[in-house]
Amino acid sequence: MSRHDLIITGGHLITMDPAVPDGPASVAVRGGRIADVLPAGSELPPAAEVVDAAGAVVLPGLVDTHRHTWQSATRHIGLDWSLMDYLGAAFMRLGPVLRPSDVHAATLLGALGALDSGITTLVDWAHIQNSPEHSDASVAALRESGIRGVFAYGWPQIDPLRWVGDSDEPLPGDIHRVRAALPDDGARVTMALAARGPEMSAATAVRRDLELARSLGLRTTMHLSDAGSITRLHELGLLDETITLVHAGGCADDELKLAADLGVTASVSPLIEMTMPGMAAPATGRLKAAGVVTGLSVDTEIATSGDLWSQMRAALAQHRRSGHPEPLTARDLLAMATTGGATAAGLDDRIGAITPGRRADLIVVAADTAALAPVIDPVAGTVLGAHPGLVRTVLVDGQVVKRDGALVGPVRQAMDAARDTVDHLRRTAPEIFSA
Repeated sequence: MSRHDLIITGGHLITMDPAVPDGPASVAVRGGRIADVLPAGSELPPAAEVVDAAGAVVLPGLVDTHRHTWQSATRHIGLDWSLMDYLGAAFMRLGPVLRPSDVHAATLLGALGALDSGITTLVDWAHIQNSPEHSDASVAALRESGIRGVFAYGWPQIDPLRWVGDSDEPLPGDIHRVRAALPDDGARVTMALAARGPEMSAATAVRRDLELARSLGLRTTMHLSDAGSITRLHELGLLDETITLVHAGGCADDELKLAADLGVTASVSPLIEMTMPGMAAPATGRLKAAGVVTGLSVDTEIATSGDLWSQMRAALAQHRRSGHPEPLTARDLLAMATTGGATAAGLDDRIGAITPGRRADLIVVAADTAALAPVIDPVAGTVLGAHPGLVRTVLVDGQVVKRDGALVGPVRQAMDAARDTVDHLRRTAPEIFSA
């Protein structure tokens, strides 16, 4: 009998794969992949490590499809900011003065925080290409954290208005060097393009950016919220299954149906979309009704929580309050955080479900606690009651990155470096902290 690297035993599985039943079972891991799912009562093969998940729920790792992780060192300072306040502070004041070391600190801290909450994959929307060193800092931090990262290359924040609005400025040529440094689309850290899109650049720049992404073999993720923007992209012949639309709150229903028909995916950030004045309401129900595969995202920790449990509950609350007739169940919400997110990140053949052969990105959530017990409906229970403190074990690529409730990565280093970033920003952009 083959020896496995690790077996998770004794837990209740929520597999998110219709072909693999939910329920009591064990998960065997070998070579970074899910080798087998063994029914309860099966004889367990030998393994180098056994994770006891008795009294716990075992799920696929969660997928955050859009986070500006370079802003995580300034967590929570913008709770009362409007969208215009945020844009002015983050991009006119903070972005231009961040050093590569600050980007590294924030990205490392944000990625570790994501892992702590059960997020195993992060689309790092890193539009902080102030220099090649800034990009390298983001990639290095993703690697050091242990998370599965999609580094989404954007644009500089030096002289920010040069790059957005009606800009026709080409993206920095350094994107070619970064792609050469991240050539393996099957690696733990891969690459995408964070494009400006039709609401943040001229039509000529939109075409050039998307054609560049296709020439480099990259998926594209872009912010898009205005009615007519999807139609304009379609008229330019630029919409296809390699594109993820972030937010899409102001897009018309017929445009969302057009996007679905073309295989376009979406990413919604329900909590910040509901709480930051100036943002359109979450399109969660409308996207589902249109058939757009949708993932959840945090957006920026400047003004929202960094876990997807909060995002699931925010999406549920907004949808039920909106009165939209499209059903939105607990399993729908969990799918957005797993299989839907995996599709939006272009990783649905590797992650998002507990399926033999997929990468072993798994989380164990304690359920034998006052917060969740008795677990009558494991799916509803985790959606409504789970939080980062209940995430006991996290695996990425078969490697344990959180064990017995504690991260194994460089947490102290990340927190100390983030404090140094805050000290630097208090000197260079003090007005942000007194706003």
